[in-house]
Amino acid sequence: MEYYTLALLFLSIFTIILLSKLFSKSKQILPPGPKPWPIIGSILELGDKPHHAVAELSKKYGPIMSLKLGSKTIIVISSPEVAQEMFLKQDLAFSSRAVPHAGAAGNHDKFSMVWLPVGPKWRDLRKIATIQLFTSQTLDASQIIRQKKVNELIDYARQCGESGMPIDIGKAGFTTSLNLLSNTFFSMDLASHASSYSQEFKELFESLLEMGGKPNLSDFFPLVKYLDLQGVLRRTTFLVNKIMGIFEEVIDGRLKDPIDSVKDDVLGTLLKNVENNELDLDDVKHLLLDLFVAGTDTTSSTLEWAMTELLRNPKAMQKAQLEVEEVLGKHGPVQESDISKLPYLQAIVKETLRLHPPAPFLVPHKATKDVQLCNYFVPKNSTIWVNVWAIGRNSSVWTNPETFYPERFLENDIDVKGRDFELIPFGSGRRMCPGMPLANRMTNLMLVSLLHSFNWKCVHNETNLTELDVEEKFGLTLQKVEPLQAIPLLR
Repeated sequence: MEYYTLALLFLSIFTIILLSKLFSKSKQILPPGPKPWPIIGSILELGDKPHHAVAELSKKYGPIMSLKLGSKTIIVISSPEVAQEMFLKQDLAFSSRAVPHAGAAGNHDKFSMVWLPVGPKWRDLRKIATIQLFTSQTLDASQIIRQKKVNELIDYARQCGESGMPIDIGKAGFTTSLNLLSNTFFSMDLASHASSYSQEFKELFESLLEMGGKPNLSDFFPLVKYLDLQGVLRRTTFLVNKIMGIFEEVIDGRLKDPIDSVKDDVLGTLLKNVENNELDLDDVKHLLLDLFVAGTDTTSSTLEWAMTELLRNPKAMQKAQLEVEEVLGKHGPVQESDISKLPYLQAIVKETLRLHPPAPFLVPHKATKDVQLCNYFVPKNSTIWVNVWAIGRNSSVWTNPETFYPERFLENDIDVKGRDFELIPFGSGRRMCPGMPLANRMTNLMLVSLLHSFNWKCVHNETNLTELDVEEKFGLTLQKVEPLQAIPLLR
């Protein structure tokens, strides 16, 4: 009898263990996805525009999909509903970053607010960015600088228009954004519209972002990472060192200034943090790199995409110009406070961000632990791509999603502040871009000033503006392959 009882007990235990394992396995179902090839997985399916490729795959496999890229598991999110669950219910579990090999250039991943995991150092840097740099009060205090830089942009455009010369919209916007930041941070210009120095900076930052988003064997096969087979780390290190050298010159010059000439700018604030042992000089240099790269390229590219879409849609441009005239008069000055009175102009910027988000996959996230997301298993250390480019063109979310139609945002309250998951070009949750308030102000101010001061004549495709080039170049951010050239005509 005792043997019978003991056998029954062991059988019960075995059954419980077996059922628990079966139940556990049923709970550990990866999201659906294409069958991977041996060793390489689905790498060959990415092409040169991965955001397009995975958007097509998501139509077949669903709004949450898994890809095997080499030895890496990638989870692709392509709907606002899944993004909402990720950012609202599981934000902490997805708060880490999938750092590309390029992110390690110059040890940037050990200092960067972009790449650091959530922890004390990241929180300190984030606090400095949100409280000392990008609060409404701080931005209000610096709007005189923005106004001055935008006036310089308009003067430059006027000179070009008077001589019948086209301007490179992206380059002009980049110079304006660069000098805005350099004046806010360093109390000095780093470039001018008439010099080639601005283009050199632009190419530096664009190349850095392209390297950061470039499909790289070192990211898919960590065992060969240190061989740097594609030379991505080598080239990125060169770019980072070149930019860091510029910052070091500025910082060294500031440290040599007499005490009574200390400037009340961002660098002065950061150096005070160094004196108080809250930061060191490496922290300062890497923070500047984050802020300059993010704060110049994304703003200027959004301006360029907006002007491209308006030239392709003359009725929308005319409607925007009429709105501005009604609010500001024919030749009235443009102030930041006027933006809130221009709903159609704000709708144009939102529509541009829907169709051309600065970062098509945001900055990739990483799961810090095993997570259940929408009833699927997301394993620890998997990379998360939130395909905001696909969400912005999802026909189940947007009517006529491929059409540039700003009016859609006059009919709803959708905004870009991270709570409306149909439109999250700056991300959401803990890792949302802290510079969003400045980017929003700057993009709107530059766009309204260009539309208010000039009519625009496109250099290319004058007979069929709807065919104006919108080809994209993939990286951490989306760039136009063909820079937009347009001639400003005084209104």
